[in-house]
Amino acid sequence: PTMPPFLNRLWRSVRATVAPVPDISAELWLQTLQRYPFLARLSLPEQGKLRALSALFMDQKQFHGAHGLEVTDAMAIDIAAQACLPLLHLGDAAKALDWYDDFVTIVVHPGEAVARRQMVDEAGVVHEHAQVLLGEAMERGPVMLSWQHIANAHENTARGHNVVVHEFVHKLDMQSGAADGCPPLPAGVMGTRSDRAAHALWWQAWQPAYDQFREQVLIAQRFGGQTPWLDSYGATAPAEFFAVACEAYFVNRSRFAQEFPALLVLLDGFFRPGVYMGETGAGAKTEAEAEAEAEAEAGTASR
Repeated sequence: PTMPPFLNRLWRSVRATVAPVPDISAELWLQTLQRYPFLARLSLPEQGKLRALSALFMDQKQFHGAHGLEVTDAMAIDIAAQACLPLLHLGDAAKALDWYDDFVTIVVHPGEAVARRQMVDEAGVVHEHAQVLLGEAMERGPVMLSWQHIANAHENTARGHNVVVHEFVHKLDMQSGAADGCPPLPAGVMGTRSDRAAHALWWQAWQPAYDQFREQVLIAQRFGGQTPWLDSYGATAPAEFFAVACEAYFVNRSRFAQEFPALLVLLDGFFRPGVYMGETGAGAKTEAEAEAEAEAEAGTASR
């Protein structure tokens, strides 16, 4: 059975008082930075914090290789660094890792995994089918990843793809229940004054972006239109659009900024709250932000 999150946090707190602080060797850490250009581009202080986060992450999680795969220290560090990238500006290391307190196990497959799925149609008939997966995050359960995809760093970075970021962003989204494309928004996020205002601001940008992206994918698939740069898998559900967008945001920020400037502002507000407030100022809201918050405060805003 899974240990409740509050017991996990208590155990980590007790252990931290008696166990040495975990560390990652400089040699292995530099190798990881060299393999993933989006990590190498981080500032030196950011790299140092990410290294500490990754070491704590590895101390708290268990890696299991599937189908005979041996997960080496280097592989585990590669995964940990990318899993912790979304947490880099979300407080000190121990606090930030609370976002991942609902699971322990990470299962690494050599390549794609095949999962058996069941679907019940309108007549009540059960249909079984096979689904090919690069990764999967289960609510209050383990994370599954494809090493083949993780290792293909340079090509995936150019395309804005990253299965590790994708699945661990799902974990953030799941902190408030089933993934829906909106993670729990802390009080005051993006300068808003209430939870309702924060959610109104979020969906005011995300819903039209998702609708437009779905239309672009549909036109490309059915009518031969231009294929969007962002992974078309994001058109399957709001939660997947959020995860796919976050992949691109973290690994190819410049291209993502060109494609989704409005979403860039919101992702900065969530993932880089200190930087966001420092750059824009607590009172420097855009006209759209101010309007969304005013509507929310009046009780008229909806998702």
